[in-house]
Amino acid sequence: MRISPDEIVFFEYGFVKINFTIVTTWALMLFMVIGSFVITRKLVIETKISRWQSILEMILIGIKGQIEEVGLHKSKSYIGFLGTLFLFLFISNLLAVLPVYEPPTSSLSTTAALAVSVFFAVPVFNIMEHGILNYLKSYVKPIPIMLPFHIISEFSRTLALAVRLFGNMMSGVIILGILITITPLVFPIVMTAFGLLTGSVQSYIFTILASVFIAAAANEGEKDIGS
Repeated sequence: MRISPDEIVFFEYGFVKINFTIVTTWALMLFMVIGSFVITRKLVIETKISRWQSILEMILIGIKGQIEEVGLHKSKSYIGFLGTLFLFLFISNLLAVLPVYEPPTSSLSTTAALAVSVFFAVPVFNIMEHGILNYLKSYVKPIPIMLPFHIISEFSRTLALAVRLFGNMMSGVIILGILITITPLVFPIVMTAFGLLTGSVQSYIFTILASVFIAAAANEGEKDIGS
């Protein structure tokens, strides 16, 4: 049984390797780009709107509300990144019902890339909001000797995000594969539905954690400005 979709390699030349994870990730991104274009190309601001626009606005309002609840009051500045992050994870896990599809999030390379994106998003948003000097000051608070500990915490937080998402997604895929081989058809169907629910929850948790990290840095920057 495969531990990761990285094991399926379509092309390899030197250090260049095209595996199943890369193919599904780019296919998923293409699907999201085309889907967003199709859904948003006929948006209106009238009283009567389409069903697709109603669903889209509900999703947008829901994500916006969650962002504001964690302390990011200027949600418009963050919804592009955090909303895309959530939708990528959610759709990636939702498509697991397809027979030949394996979520790219079951690969450590994908989850690590997402965690690295959050790692860079924290200082970028903080610098955009408060300036680079206030951001750098946060690393020597309350005393300069805390600098290495702040740096270590940044990297350990990124590692924890990647391993958490990878472990949850990979375990679900492996358990489902085992059940399909040893049990009747009905039970794997139930487990697939349960896996979709778990994947959705993990998408939510990962996005909320990213929001919390960004909010913590933003609030720290506000304290530095106030002082």
